[in-house]
Amino acid sequence: MTPGQLLIALYDKAITELNKAVIFIEEKNIPGAHNSIIRVCDIVDALDASLKEKYEISNNLAALYQYFREQLITANVKKNPEILKSLIPLFQDLRDAFDEASKKV
Repeated sequence: MTPGQLLIALYDKAITELNKAVIFIEEKNIPGAHNSIIRVCDIVDALDASLKEKYEISNNLAALYQYFREQLITANVKKNPEILKSLIPLFQDLRDAFDEASKKV
């Protein structure tokens, strides 16, 4: 798996887990929601750890990943599906951008 494919796979998994967490919250499955949100947090940590300081966009992505962490923690504490729903398009946009960039490399 290339680095680009790995990034896309991580975003895909994060999106899947976000969707699962929303469903779990709506079904009142609190442990399931918690576990899915924690998985997304772990993915965000992995994405953040993969950033290379030599690229200008890395600082912007690091700030975005920090925002994701804060929102995920709030969503987990409050079990608020709306916060999670608001993150899904952001993850999707990043996933699509990295997919497009990997095709050009």
